[in-house]
Amino acid sequence: MDSYRHKGLRNQLIDELMWKGIKDLTVLEAIRRVPRHLFLEKAFEEWAYKDNAFPIDCEQTISQPYTVAMQTSLLDLTAKQKVLEIGLGSGYQACVLVEMGVKVYSIERHKHLHDKTAQRLNKIGYTGVRTFYGDGFVGLPRFAPFDRILVTAAAPDLPVALLDQLAINGKIVIPIGAGNDQIMHRITKQEDGKLKKETFGHYRFVPMLQGMV
Repeated sequence: MDSYRHKGLRNQLIDELMWKGIKDLTVLEAIRRVPRHLFLEKAFEEWAYKDNAFPIDCEQTISQPYTVAMQTSLLDLTAKQKVLEIGLGSGYQACVLVEMGVKVYSIERHKHLHDKTAQRLNKIGYTGVRTFYGDGFVGLPRFAPFDRILVTAAAPDLPVALLDQLAINGKIVIPIGAGNDQIMHRITKQEDGKLKKETFGHYRFVPMLQGMV
């Protein structure tokens, strides 16, 4: 399933991500350990370690490795933290989070994609990801608060329900904006209840939609 060739290609990918400015060695090592080719359809498997996004089921995408690395770095993770991911997708990002030593709860609004990915994660041994079929705008209030929340689709604005589920001193990393251009935000809930907002450039994500399908 994971050959020496695949590992060599991952090493090349890590070199490319470092060249592009990813400096967090913990994140890079997490990406090095996750066999990305197992998360792609057979037609794209040959290009799994190119720094590109690829289509998956339900008109969704697996994010390019640079975006995965950047969002993971912005989370500023500490081992054993609780992380809510909005948008399970292929499961690749969730597995990178697991390799960071955190507890992952991930929501997917597409039933077919959720079930397929949950089966894949179990098959390849990533049983540390708790997956849920649900609406990302609602979150998982019964498991709150979360130390970190990662949104892997473009929201028109910061969903209030997710902010309510964020722990004090917690951080949300989320692309915000409409159309084909969004700005990456990191929002920290401070002890006095105020929000610290930071921005980190332009990205392109599939839209975050309400409801379940």
